[in-house]
Amino acid sequence: MSERTYDVLAEDAHKPIKMWTRGVTVEDAAAKQLRNVASLPFVGPHVAAMPDVHWGMGATVGSVIPTSGAIVPAAVGVDIGCGMCASLTNLTASDLPDSLIGVRTAIEAAVPHGRTDNGRENDLGTWRGNPPPQVVEAIAELREGLDKVVETRPALGRAARRMPSHAGTLGTGNHFIEVCLDESDRVWVMLHSGSRGIGNAIGQLFIELAKEDMRRWFINLPDQDLAYIPDGSEHFGPYLKALNWAQKFARTNRELMMAATLRAIGEALGRPVDGTAMAVNCHHNYVSKERHFGKELWLTRKGAVSAKEGELGIIPGSMGARSYIVRGKGNRDSFMSCSHGAGRAMSRAEAKRRFTLEDHAAATAGVECRKDAEVIDETPGAYKDIDAVMAAQAGLVDIVHTLRQVVCVKG
Repeated sequence: MSERTYDVLAEDAHKPIKMWTRGVTVEDAAAKQLRNVASLPFVGPHVAAMPDVHWGMGATVGSVIPTSGAIVPAAVGVDIGCGMCASLTNLTASDLPDSLIGVRTAIEAAVPHGRTDNGRENDLGTWRGNPPPQVVEAIAELREGLDKVVETRPALGRAARRMPSHAGTLGTGNHFIEVCLDESDRVWVMLHSGSRGIGNAIGQLFIELAKEDMRRWFINLPDQDLAYIPDGSEHFGPYLKALNWAQKFARTNRELMMAATLRAIGEALGRPVDGTAMAVNCHHNYVSKERHFGKELWLTRKGAVSAKEGELGIIPGSMGARSYIVRGKGNRDSFMSCSHGAGRAMSRAEAKRRFTLEDHAAATAGVECRKDAEVIDETPGAYKDIDAVMAAQAGLVDIVHTLRQVVCVKG
């Protein structure tokens, strides 16, 4: 029998919490969140914690939460369907110029990202005018499903009207687009984003509806953010419909940005760029119905990636750190899951206090990226050691490719 690769945080009155965190620090706040989740009566047979686990809004980032008969909207979060996309291109390092500022500028021009000039929260990286034809076509395909979602919950109407300006756009924070080189100096494009404003609106609405029901039913919870929607209740069907649509939008959003990025790189280099040799597009903030331990379960992966046997996934490091294309081992105890990245080692505020611009420049040496005060909270030191994270989950995935960034566009 093989050696067990996880530790158990708590059993007692809770369901077990199986943790792939050997060699990685787990903050007390995250451990408390995991215990709170494991205490819910509809959670089980256990909760799985990935090595990038850290405190998050609603539920612990880096956790896999199996439920029967209910879903916790705040555990899914407000960036529904957030995930990664990566494509191996027909380029090698020798095809890239010595200075990559032109490549970075081309990507930034092709994919709306970050804040607009006035810095308004509702103008984050949206199209200023008509989106390109490829985006317009995708919007038309998405519209019918979104209209059905709005029929059930008209409160989503405003966000739905703004959806076309967000399709094919990156967002802010830890969302990014990168050009990377693998161990053979082949060029990859990798990006991270989700369902943008419409996913946020869906998440916020149903989180509040779940909380209202908890108050109405006099249900006491260890954390109000664990308010849940029971199967068969008024909001369950509409939430599932909205959730599934947002996950589809997020996947489509990444596909649109990948295509735009490849075109932009091609224009910058003056040659066509193909990204079909190997392509991966995976969620890491989502819900799916899966069979585990002989039972149909709702599986919420909150900052975790599906790692079924043979399935490809993406585990990014931070700016300036390695990233990985991995193949799942189908580990049953982890619900066939792995980490979604390195995981934050500290809050954004703490990172801004602790690191200087000089620290950030040194940590991202050799990467064409922003090196200003606005990205200090995303500097590599704000994240856990990706090597320790990968070592802790050696029983969950095999490494297929190791990538190093040469260009990074931050949201």
